[in-house]
Amino acid sequence: MTYSPLPDHLAQAKPATTHTQTAQTRVSNSLNFADRQDFEDANRGFIATLSPITITRPDGHVTYDLESMSFLDGEAPATVNPSLWRQAQLNAQHHGLYEVCDGLYQVRSFDIANMTLIRGNSGWIVIDPLTSSESSAAALALANQHLGQRPVVAVLITHSHVDHFGGILGVVSQEQVRSGEVPVITPVDFVNESLNENVLAGNAMGRRATYMYGNLLKPSPTGFVSTGLGASLSLGSTGFIVPSDIVSKTGETRHIDGIDIEFQMTMGTEAPAEFVFYLPQFKALCMAEITSHHLHNVYTPRGAQVRDALAWAAQINESIELFGHRLEIQFASHHWPIWGQDRAVDYLEKQRDLYKYIHDQTLRLANKGFNKEEIAERINLPPSLGQEFYNRDYYGTVHHNARAVYVKYLGFFDGNPATLYQLPPTEQAERYLSFMGGADTVVNKAKDSFDAGDYRWVAEVLNHVVMADPEHIAGRALLADTLEQLGYQSESGPWRNFYLCGALELRNGLPQSKAFNASGGVAAGMPIENFFQTLAVRLLPEAALNLDLRIKLVFTDLNTDYLLTVKNSVLNYFKAITNAEPQVTLTLETMDFKNLLMGQAEAATLLENQRLTIDGDAERLLALRELFDQFPRRYPLVTPRDQGMR
Repeated sequence: MTYSPLPDHLAQAKPATTHTQTAQTRVSNSLNFADRQDFEDANRGFIATLSPITITRPDGHVTYDLESMSFLDGEAPATVNPSLWRQAQLNAQHHGLYEVCDGLYQVRSFDIANMTLIRGNSGWIVIDPLTSSESSAAALALANQHLGQRPVVAVLITHSHVDHFGGILGVVSQEQVRSGEVPVITPVDFVNESLNENVLAGNAMGRRATYMYGNLLKPSPTGFVSTGLGASLSLGSTGFIVPSDIVSKTGETRHIDGIDIEFQMTMGTEAPAEFVFYLPQFKALCMAEITSHHLHNVYTPRGAQVRDALAWAAQINESIELFGHRLEIQFASHHWPIWGQDRAVDYLEKQRDLYKYIHDQTLRLANKGFNKEEIAERINLPPSLGQEFYNRDYYGTVHHNARAVYVKYLGFFDGNPATLYQLPPTEQAERYLSFMGGADTVVNKAKDSFDAGDYRWVAEVLNHVVMADPEHIAGRALLADTLEQLGYQSESGPWRNFYLCGALELRNGLPQSKAFNASGGVAAGMPIENFFQTLAVRLLPEAALNLDLRIKLVFTDLNTDYLLTVKNSVLNYFKAITNAEPQVTLTLETMDFKNLLMGQAEAATLLENQRLTIDGDAERLLALRELFDQFPRRYPLVTPRDQGMR
């Protein structure tokens, strides 16, 4: 569904209202902004950076740019939560190459994450090569320029989130890994977990990520200021390489180019597949993303499986028990390190107790009968936890993490049968408006609530107006203004970005879009069975109705073949079936098959170039691509979805 942009005078950003200004003052008075320890730590060991801090592709397209963040100098304006402003300064104003200690270095704020470099006897061990190849290549080049040219001898990927592996092709090639020249070391289950999260639900997650990371917002005091987790997300080229070395048990070690590494598995916590590790030569503990200088997400607003807050706390505690008495430095895949054993252990203990407190108090209140919304309103951190800047809501929030813990144990249903079988949003909205006297009446009443600063309520009631009638200009404009004020007040970077992106969409409509496909780099590295899973998610049941299709796939670059079937409107795949009785057999390379199904190659061209052989009933293939759905990248989030969508 499309709708017209708001008139210019309604589409402009608004200043902070007096209610928002009061909320910001309340935050300023509640925290110790005179504490500058984080700024000292973030600046410690600085060697060099790029000037300007702008990263581009060879064709000149900008993939990452912090030059536009210069407005972060000075005191927080009324349009930004002062605590989030402080975090934004720490992230955006401290970029470049840093020495953690002799032999251990980080490149920070070349992306949302850090890339860490360990100097071995002959080369670099690279930890977490960022989201994009452009950023990781620029980070490696900066280190080589200032620390001496060294080859990459190994890559460690701490966990299965794309900002820690997507840039791998910027530091190593597929050929170097396949040949055994450069090992890629990951936790067990890394391949399935990274591809399942980023591909199977990739389009929905990507759409929501444009809101969460503020990709469509212009940097300014009324727009993008930070992701909270890092300065900004690189929008460059992504890739994927299947690892050559798997770590599966706590206590495993590796000796790489003169460097000893001791691993601890932290599976099912911040990521489904994750490890942390200790470097005895440096007395340094890398906590991957298990700890950060903020409260993380037990549930991430971009969409992902709910994480286990109890296991999260337990794994931090195990890190303390295993390494706390030996460490002098704690560093991670985001933000800045902590030096000194006492400071580091105190930080780890309070991060542990942060997740344990949210977990325990959510279940205490759930067992008293409160639902997830009621629990979220009741939980507040004790001062010993909540006054620490590294426990603040810059990325996750206590409010939505408490709801996540509830869902982890009890699911979305709160036990009240009135909420068991609710109407979908548009049908709900139409009936609400009818009961409430129509859209005009609701908007007029909402104006009074807006003037009173009751923004959460205004957002709730005006959502019904917009879901029922997105062309109600006054209602859509007031909802945009309301979301904007909620964004200004948010301490969480993702919350601010969600609110402001919602306001942007309400004012200007949807940006231009195209169909979603995994990037070429990711598709190339994706194992074929994971690719089959993505096809199954795309299958159109109506198009496959009554279809019984059996295709044998002989991949010339693999040691096995597959039977692909479509029956009962379900796609299945089977490995090395001897009695398959296929209707047609295709012989080709895996990448050609991927390109064929993604629309990047034509069967006729592959046949002509002798890259494809077809045996059997070729007509079975004619409508193959028509069986699969196309996902629009930028579907509506704050207005009705097309009710006619398949």
